[in-house]
Amino acid sequence: MASSSRAQAAPVADFGRLARVYDLLASLVFGRALRQAQREALQAGLPLAGPTPHVLVLGGGPGWVLTELLRQCPAARVLYLETSAAMLERAQARLRRHLPLATEQVEFRQGSEWSLKLGEQFDAIVTFFVLDCFTPADFPGALARLQAARRPAAPWLVADFGPPQRWWQRVLLRTMYLFFGVAVGLRAQQLPPWPTALATLGLKTRFLSAHYARFIRSQVLS
Repeated sequence: MASSSRAQAAPVADFGRLARVYDLLASLVFGRALRQAQREALQAGLPLAGPTPHVLVLGGGPGWVLTELLRQCPAARVLYLETSAAMLERAQARLRRHLPLATEQVEFRQGSEWSLKLGEQFDAIVTFFVLDCFTPADFPGALARLQAARRPAAPWLVADFGPPQRWWQRVLLRTMYLFFGVAVGLRAQQLPPWPTALATLGLKTRFLSAHYARFIRSQVLS
């Protein structure tokens, strides 16, 4: 689970409390699976057509995905939208450290999908381990807002947890929701049906892969 976006009136989970240790915690539990899932989605969904494609990264956390995206799509202009100020600071520092020449290509904005400006449109949308953070009440509105910001035929890149198929996956998922509820105030308590919901929007799967005994999915839709 990554730093999430929330509906405008809803309390926001403060993933910044874990900013310093977030990547370490993820690797301790999942090894390389989370990053591999994200990397495969980026490889399948990028590069993009056009001289300067505009990409939205929602809830990107401490910034690994940003530098990986820019390495694969060097001409991209990126809106890095993140609710946590601490996560934004770490992402900015990582970009300056690893890709200093790309700093002018990225806008760092604190907020959720509700912080998108009227008329903003993107050539790709990236939501990695974000959809799992929405409550059932917030989920439909968030998807609709993101879909409205997506240019026609623009790819939507997803890496996230899929419906658990084994008993230990159900236990692990429940444990994660309990942990993040206590640690950062995450309100969600169950995985939303994001694969079905994206299909309902009319999006078709262009790429799909599975990791961690099919508990983690990489998907590119358009």
